[in-house]
Amino acid sequence: MLPRDIAPRDFVQFARAADDAGFDDLWVVEDCFYRGGFSQAAVALAATTRIHVGIGILPAAVRNASFTAIESATLAELFPGRVSVGIGHGMPVWMRQVGAWPASILNLLAEHLDVTRALLRGESVMVAGHYVDADDVELNARLERVPPVLAGVRGVKSLAVSGRHADGTILAEPVTPEYLAAALAAIGVGREAPDGRGFVELENVPAGHQVVAYNVAAVRDDAGSARLLARPALEWIGEPDWLPHIVPLPFADEFFALRAASGSRAEFAAAMPDEWIDQLAIVGTPESARRRIDELHEAGATSVVLIPAGGDPIVELGSLARLLQVRARRP
Repeated sequence: MLPRDIAPRDFVQFARAADDAGFDDLWVVEDCFYRGGFSQAAVALAATTRIHVGIGILPAAVRNASFTAIESATLAELFPGRVSVGIGHGMPVWMRQVGAWPASILNLLAEHLDVTRALLRGESVMVAGHYVDADDVELNARLERVPPVLAGVRGVKSLAVSGRHADGTILAEPVTPEYLAAALAAIGVGREAPDGRGFVELENVPAGHQVVAYNVAAVRDDAGSARLLARPALEWIGEPDWLPHIVPLPFADEFFALRAASGSRAEFAAAMPDEWIDQLAIVGTPESARRRIDELHEAGATSVVLIPAGGDPIVELGSLARLLQVRARRP
């Protein structure tokens, strides 16, 4: 992931370094109130030659779906096969700050996804929805490669919308195998278990549905040093918006108890056992961090996105690139 607050002087260098290192994907993030997703993606694509660029995520509530499609099609025309577009409902606090939180975010997201995808497929769209209208709209473009449109969401109902209306799902950090199982069940329209932990009666996840997993990452020869880098990036985990990530974990009760007993975020992060850090981040030596990535792929993640922890993003990118060397050495 290209850090949302990276210094302007380092932006292009980071993108090119990720490309040169051999990473498959570079994801740019549109968080309030940092930088726009489409503009970051355009610069990253123009500055590189090979790497695939994902936008994750664009809040649907602040955009017109037809113009989401226009912007997406522009990038897909100029850089065919190198773009993915992530759309979500946005963080409620941010959307309320700008007066854009709707009465039914699920309806808005579903309609936005449907119209955007239809237009990118080259269809003429006529729809009058609760939130999205299109009166005989058709893009003046025929794309060589239609970019996948993913939903960046959490929560059972939102994940079910993704399963029905998107080409894939972006899962925000932390993504563990346990959370992946719960998310996949919801994407496949599973039913929540009676105890609230996990899901039962899983239907099939739609064929070809991508699952992109974000995770804080830190790699060092000494695992303890890597954990020290990752801890500050995990201190906000446990706030209400992140409950779906924590509830499926075997140490959820202990996690919430420690969170409640801690006087501050920093105190909480410092007190977390090393074993929790190893579960909540991709962290440690190159070999142990690579094993964690493999576990996430085995659990159903199509792509594992590394969020660099630490001070200097260019330096940390170089450390994370060691994971590619570990992969290359494997039979």
